[in-house]
Amino acid sequence: MWTTLEQIFPYAIVFTIPLLITALGALFSERSGVVNIGLDGLMIVGSFIGAFVVSKMQAQFGGSWWVLWVGLLAAAAASALFSLLHAFASINLSANQIISGTAINMIAGALTIFLARNITGSGNIRITSGFRPFDFPILSDIPIIGDLFFTNTYITTWLVLILLLLSAFILYKTPFGLRLRACGEHPHAAEAAGIRVRAMRYVGVMISGAFAGLGGAVILMTYSGEFTGNVAGLGFLALASLIFGQWKPFGILAATFFFGFASTVANVSQVIPQLAVIPPVILKIFPYVVTLIALVIFSKSSNAPKAVGEPFDSGKR
Repeated sequence: MWTTLEQIFPYAIVFTIPLLITALGALFSERSGVVNIGLDGLMIVGSFIGAFVVSKMQAQFGGSWWVLWVGLLAAAAASALFSLLHAFASINLSANQIISGTAINMIAGALTIFLARNITGSGNIRITSGFRPFDFPILSDIPIIGDLFFTNTYITTWLVLILLLLSAFILYKTPFGLRLRACGEHPHAAEAAGIRVRAMRYVGVMISGAFAGLGGAVILMTYSGEFTGNVAGLGFLALASLIFGQWKPFGILAATFFFGFASTVANVSQVIPQLAVIPPVILKIFPYVVTLIALVIFSKSSNAPKAVGEPFDSGKR
């Protein structure tokens, strides 16, 4: 059983990382007061731009390591720009944020597939190589912990964990974080204090877009290797992790790891004798059922920002 856990754990972490960075992005958006259910579409845009940039650059420069980093930056920038559509509709036009996010998901999927078919003729864009797993020096030799957390790891895992720590620090220890959270809790009071609420909400949505694009590109450059116009609904799973994690960075970490581990177990259950006796459909729906139960139990103590999803009408004319 230990050997099985040892084999599953690194894959669970790899699956968790795109969920974590995407949910962190949603945290910034919702803390500013804007619901962003367009995460799935933003991840698809990031995956498409990452695949396009990396494939073109690998054809010219070969397997240079820096090409992948350029692809990550391009994916984050493209999704941040694409998220401006949602920001403009939600903030300037006071549109229904759920409808706007749904439109982002529909547009992103259709547009990227259309562009990919015109580029490759098939709708898929494949990269020749992505990030390679490695054993973390020294730490991978630690008994038990080293085998679970520091073997077959990716550099993107550590990048995202650093972004998690930075996000927690920025949100709770800096004036910017205080202003952002104020816009999601009491926007009119924030405006009275001199905070530009609409500008802060734009920043929150754009951070959400950048992080979601990074999540889509991480999938491409770690375990996927190909843009297909689909991220298997991970954007919605990230949104569920945000709610399950009670809009807190480390709560989100726990929620995304739970989803990542449960999903990995479901995917490999048929090749593990101890799990093969359990119908795979039960393992696949298990994390979602637990989430629904948790939401029912903790609904009265929800830590959602008080003004999230509410259009802001400035008193200034």
